[in-house]
Amino acid sequence: MKNLNKVHLSGLRAVEAVGRLGSLKEAASELGVTIGAVSQQLQKTERQLGRTLFERRPGGLRKTPLGEEIVRRLTVAMTELSAAVDLADTDRNDTLTVSIPPVLAEKWLVKRLSGFHRQNSHIRVRLDASVTLIDPNRSDVDLCIRVGRGEWSGVRLEKLIDQCVFPVCSPGLAKNLTHPADLADYPIITDPDGMFEWDAWLGPNGLSTGVLGDGPVFTNASLCIDAAIAGLGIFLAWEPAVTDALEAGQLVTPFPDRYPTDFAYWIVEAEHPSANAGVAAFKRWLKDALPKPPTRY
Repeated sequence: MKNLNKVHLSGLRAVEAVGRLGSLKEAASELGVTIGAVSQQLQKTERQLGRTLFERRPGGLRKTPLGEEIVRRLTVAMTELSAAVDLADTDRNDTLTVSIPPVLAEKWLVKRLSGFHRQNSHIRVRLDASVTLIDPNRSDVDLCIRVGRGEWSGVRLEKLIDQCVFPVCSPGLAKNLTHPADLADYPIITDPDGMFEWDAWLGPNGLSTGVLGDGPVFTNASLCIDAAIAGLGIFLAWEPAVTDALEAGQLVTPFPDRYPTDFAYWIVEAEHPSANAGVAAFKRWLKDALPKPPTRY
């Protein structure tokens, strides 16, 4: 490893960060330095190696073929270095970082975390509420919970529950809903950024989305659920986002049928699982706490 003596580690970190993140700005943010400092580190490392790793173009930096290979290997090495440092970080191993969709965190998980803490008082849970799939191979996130088809590559996946959809509304609105076609007479609450479309529920009932009327629009599923509780319309919901509201009688399901989608909640972990001892405990608790699949479709 004597060849490492001619290159500074800080320079290799800069090369890896720029190559992985794709820009000087994002690399500077991750490394906690200025953009100018990252640029200088790149130039210095290229001089030390005697080779060009990045082409300078008007649209930004682009890796050369050699740079591509070096960055790939550096990312593997930096990931291992990060894991090695984590082994000596007692606080890190006592803190479990979970990345989770905001609606699941707000409407279901937060209210139940005390149950996990009663069983695992030595583990502190840090929630990162986000819909972005954070790469657990390259971050401090121990595990992610995501909704999708399970098509993510380079990670370890474990299905939690399949996603079934069904209409929900306030008890007052449900009084005159006797047939799915009655939805045409009520406002429909819409999340334009949502994953689930009404045709997943209407289709099996012999209806199309054309039957639906207008209604309030919220670009946030949690707000849509709150709007349904407030009686503003009918929302196409799923478990466990509305579990508590249904149990409390704030929402009802005017029709009994729930229909599956091709989505599910998944646990997403790094290819090489985290050494954090709390991961296994949290996964066991989560599986026990989640609502069981419906018995009727």
